[in-house]
Amino acid sequence: MQTSALPDLAHTDTRPVHWLATAAAMAAVVAGAGLLQPEAATATASASEHRTGASHGAAPAAAPDPAGVDFPLDCSGAGQSVTHRAPGDLDGDGRPETVAVVRCDAGSGTPPSGVYVLTRTSGAAPRVVATLVDPAEKLTVTDFAVRDGRVSATLLGYSSAAVPRCCPDEEESAVWQWKGNAFVRSASAGDADLSA
Repeated sequence: MQTSALPDLAHTDTRPVHWLATAAAMAAVVAGAGLLQPEAATATASASEHRTGASHGAAPAAAPDPAGVDFPLDCSGAGQSVTHRAPGDLDGDGRPETVAVVRCDAGSGTPPSGVYVLTRTSGAAPRVVATLVDPAEKLTVTDFAVRDGRVSATLLGYSSAAVPRCCPDEEESAVWQWKGNAFVRSASAGDADLSA
């Protein structure tokens, strides 16, 4: 074995304090990187103008909170439950809306879902401005997401009243997008009959 001609250096001996200092430095770098993320790009001019205003001291608008909103859902005193919610600027005005999936808070079974769009004007309480899925349609909403100004969901339903409410036999992938002055619904090519 060949020995080094250089003297032993104190910093080549690793001790627990060195590992702790390295771990703390790495944690600070990771936390700093998480805080300094770039803003998402959009193609709308009004959203860009809003972000420019927000970068000059104005706080960005917060998405409406569905807690405490009176949804148009008759639960006969059972209460309402928000199962999913997601924010997004759906109309390109630079202010986020919230899309909420709501159903009756039933103790058992699969109550139908409603999908509602919430907005809030400055200083006002959040309010429902659109119903994308009415609970009267007797659908269950899964795979819910809001991305790039579009709302997407998988809708599970029943082909007849004879199908048990536990076991939907129809599935549809739906997408809603704001066009002009209303939400327009389109179906994806993956719609299927689950009974086959």
